[in-house]
Amino acid sequence: MKEIRMLSVTPILGYGFPEASLEAGMLLKPHAIGADGGSTDPGPFYLGDGKAFCSRMAMKRDLRLMLIAGLKADVPVIVSTSGGAGGEPHLQMMSEIVHEIANEENLTFKLALIHSEQDPTFIKKRVSEGRVRAASKQPALTNNAIEAAVRIVGLMGPEPYIRALDEGAQVILAGRSTDPAPWAAVAIRGGIPPAQAWYSGKMLECGSEPAVPKKEGCLLARVTPSYVELEPTNSVQKCTVLSVANFALHENPSPIHHLEPGGMLDTENCKFEQVTERVVRVSGMIWKPSDAYTIKIEGVRRTGYKAITICATRDPVLIRGIAAYLKNAQDIIAEKTTAFGVKANEYQLSIRSYGRDGVMGNREPLQDQVPHEMCFVAEVIAKTQDEANAVMGIVRLTLLHSDFPGRLCKEGNMAIPFSPSDIELGAAYEFNVYHIVEADDPYGLFPIEYQIVGEKR
Repeated sequence: MKEIRMLSVTPILGYGFPEASLEAGMLLKPHAIGADGGSTDPGPFYLGDGKAFCSRMAMKRDLRLMLIAGLKADVPVIVSTSGGAGGEPHLQMMSEIVHEIANEENLTFKLALIHSEQDPTFIKKRVSEGRVRAASKQPALTNNAIEAAVRIVGLMGPEPYIRALDEGAQVILAGRSTDPAPWAAVAIRGGIPPAQAWYSGKMLECGSEPAVPKKEGCLLARVTPSYVELEPTNSVQKCTVLSVANFALHENPSPIHHLEPGGMLDTENCKFEQVTERVVRVSGMIWKPSDAYTIKIEGVRRTGYKAITICATRDPVLIRGIAAYLKNAQDIIAEKTTAFGVKANEYQLSIRSYGRDGVMGNREPLQDQVPHEMCFVAEVIAKTQDEANAVMGIVRLTLLHSDFPGRLCKEGNMAIPFSPSDIELGAAYEFNVYHIVEADDPYGLFPIEYQIVGEKR
């Protein structure tokens, strides 16, 4: 029976993995090794600002080990959603890292860069044709929203990866991608049916997360036309029926129906078997092709500039009356900021109250309980950084020194753990494009650029 083996080294490039886990995985002779490079989980800032959310040093460390191992074994090395968000700045940053490693390690290989940043004019055209629909609970996409977006990326499926591999790429750096797509590409290209190929991708997208205990490690998938077998390569980990089935539910609106470019992976009838103490086999998955090939697009717009401050109190009198104190503080802040020219409707102020309802907000069922200490994170978003900083200064001063009934302390109300107390966070963003667009083919939105790295050395 045909078998394709793939090794996922880490949940996200830069999160790290033990070298011994990679070495153990390579002994199992994978046909490809790779890592997901990013996610929307850290929020819209990284797509908007073009920055990575993992450190460059950490990503370079992981990628160096992957390149050396993959090229030595003559198997492709793949990184998807490069740099955390998969935009053009992220892809170019990863390309720069790859060139540095190649120079330092004396490596030569064919590199494919798969671009995923989208042309706003094309997206507008699709809107005018009625070929864009909202994902989740987003409103219908408009030209104004498209023009406001700082950056829009498309989530590629497996086809651009397959084309890059067919054209001889030994290393692939891709822009934004659906998480399972690169793994599905390798398996489909190797003759595996789409159902098993896509399921293997769902398992491999987060490194050894389907294994227990939760530690850094790598995950090997053996994929056949009938099943997917999963084995962690960190010797202290194992896959169990429960750990694999639990992981299969993550990050999807439906626990059993997973929408992907070109179709849907149906896992309703999956069967989980414990093959050995450390290996689980999954079978019974079904792939249902869709009538139209669609791509999800993600875009962000700038909402202003942000500053925060963090402070805390253990004053029992203040804590007992904290709701009234914060309401009074916000009234004082609005009055003071208006006095120096920034009206309350020209900025956003939020104060998260940890110890009361900082995590769940209005949904917190225990917010009337009195904690022994509380922490506050105040956030201001304004039109400019100067305005955000100025308002934050008033916020911090007000929280620190305002009076309240029964007050005994005549100095500061708050303990401030950091200096500087007011922290500039720069531009603030929000997702304003989160939609599904019909594509004429799987390739047109994702041009591929090839480079021969190290050939002039």
